[in-house]
Amino acid sequence: MAPRDAASQQGDCCVHGPGPGPGPGWRVGGEAIHGEASCSYLPLRKRLSVDGKCPAPRICIWECDGEAGDITCDIVAAPLRRSCSARAMPPPPVPLFRRMMTPPPSRPRPPPPPREAEETAARRPGETISKGHRSYGLMLNLQLGISYSVGKSSALPFRKLSPSDFDPREKVWTRFPPEGSKLTPPHHSVDFRWKDYCPAVFRHLRKLFGVDPADYMLAICGSDTLRELASPGKSGSCFFVTQDDRFMIKTVKKAEVKVLIRMLRSYYEHVYRYKYTLLTRFYGTHCIKQAGCPKVRFIIMGNFCCSEYKIHRRFDLKGSSHGRTIDKAEQKIDETTTLKDLDLDYAFHLQRFWYEELMKQIQMDCTFLETQGIMDYSLLLGVHFRNDFSMSKLGVSQSVGLPKSTGKRKSFEGGGDVCEFCFMESGSKDRDFIVDSRKPLVQLGKNMPAQAERRSKRVLDKFLLNERHLFITTPNGASRDVYLFFGIIDILQDYDITKKLEHAYKSFQVNPGFISAVDPKLYSRRFQDFIRRVFIREQ
Repeated sequence: MAPRDAASQQGDCCVHGPGPGPGPGWRVGGEAIHGEASCSYLPLRKRLSVDGKCPAPRICIWECDGEAGDITCDIVAAPLRRSCSARAMPPPPVPLFRRMMTPPPSRPRPPPPPREAEETAARRPGETISKGHRSYGLMLNLQLGISYSVGKSSALPFRKLSPSDFDPREKVWTRFPPEGSKLTPPHHSVDFRWKDYCPAVFRHLRKLFGVDPADYMLAICGSDTLRELASPGKSGSCFFVTQDDRFMIKTVKKAEVKVLIRMLRSYYEHVYRYKYTLLTRFYGTHCIKQAGCPKVRFIIMGNFCCSEYKIHRRFDLKGSSHGRTIDKAEQKIDETTTLKDLDLDYAFHLQRFWYEELMKQIQMDCTFLETQGIMDYSLLLGVHFRNDFSMSKLGVSQSVGLPKSTGKRKSFEGGGDVCEFCFMESGSKDRDFIVDSRKPLVQLGKNMPAQAERRSKRVLDKFLLNERHLFITTPNGASRDVYLFFGIIDILQDYDITKKLEHAYKSFQVNPGFISAVDPKLYSRRFQDFIRRVFIREQ
């Protein structure tokens, strides 16, 4: 092969076609060749050998058997510009703490249409936390701590839990100076300390609940900021929610953290055994301490009302009546308002299978809470009123009956044995309406189809104020198709001395059966009795 042909082929390869010629680094026998080839990397300045200084080392890049000899190239210290045929140079190694602290990049998503974006923003309650917000500093510290904790645990091999992992003293303090340290990166927040409670146990819980560590870090610590919700209760806790609505962060008292750590082993065993449990799903417990400020303790948990459908009504139901109504005019009630027991004006008809599954799980969960001495919990109920559009999103027609059990119990989340359901259309057994067979869309407490029958509030008040708890109601309107989302929340309040004093004080004012502060056994029985009357089995 002639030298000119060889060089011409090399130039064609570098530019995917006939190229303009080689760069200034190509040399043959000490003479530069022009017009035959193109170099993979082109220096941005003159070579040292051309400037008359000490010659730079050279490397052979094309061998030729002809008289012209081999084609060589100088190795220079100048910055290199990559051509289309060159391989990308590997980036410099990333320090360990940055690999642990950096969440994975999110996949680029096309911007939604303006109308869809407006509807999405409108149905998301809460105030976005941006720079200048009162909780902005707390959010930064929280994101730094979560990135460190999850990244550190993910870097370790997954192992079985030992009894010492459940020890209340199993907690780790880490200092985050603004200038950074060997394990923590520099940041723009103030100096703070971070405490991680029982990290190995919560790592197992996240895996048990089907939460991917990368998704977990990206949702909380990604480029999207958190949203702060108005506290619906009297506890004074702050609530934060991620932009994808999957995770909620709640500030809690020291006593609540003690209750959670105390019952953590029993809680883990319960959710491991009953993976379709309706109890709150806890993903982590942490604490932040800034110099000169009180400690801020918080828990990270799943959001029961996370759905692609708009939640039209939210209810916080305890089964008691004293003070269980909101002080708000009916015209001011919207999707973000959390209603209470005396505000409930619907009864929900469930298919026989769903009703039986719900009652069984409610009984098992309440029995667990009773044995742990827990009371004052609630059923958070979200209602979406169905229409043609929501039915098409679920992938079923409006003639769909309700899910029919296959007799097997497999995971809804893809993480273990729970429950598997299939859709059966009324009058047709050959049509399968599951859009994604790998992850059923309907499960206990999520996307559950039901019939909502409007009931008079006055009649429901009679039920709540009746010592016999008789559900004597009369229909007050046509039923409507709905999707239900629900779970048991606020499960960290035990029957301590404060609640006992509250019970004694309020018992002088109203019937003791009407107040929320009662002993766990009575609370469990009353709560289950109330649930049986809110949800009705279809005949």
